[in-house]
Amino acid sequence: MKQRKIPMRSCVGCMESKPKKELLRIVRSPEGEVSLDRVGKKPGRGAYICPDAECLKKARKYRRLEKSLETEISPEVYETLEKELAEAHDG
Repeated sequence: MKQRKIPMRSCVGCMESKPKKELLRIVRSPEGEVSLDRVGKKPGRGAYICPDAECLKKARKYRRLEKSLETEISPEVYETLEKELAEAHDG
């Protein structure tokens, strides 16, 4: 049986390359709204992050999400992402 190729993505926090299924996708919609994409199918520009609060802190500190998504991200959006990340990690 042929072995399937596992898509790899880099976390914007720790910069480690991991299988796509282990990471969460954060997407900037065509309208400019930034949100967590749980299914990985939302349209727009995406960035991947580990389901870990430390990675989100690093990404925020070094403005890596802003660079990846090519947009400014408000503190409120980061707070919402932190809550959603905690929910996704727990559930």
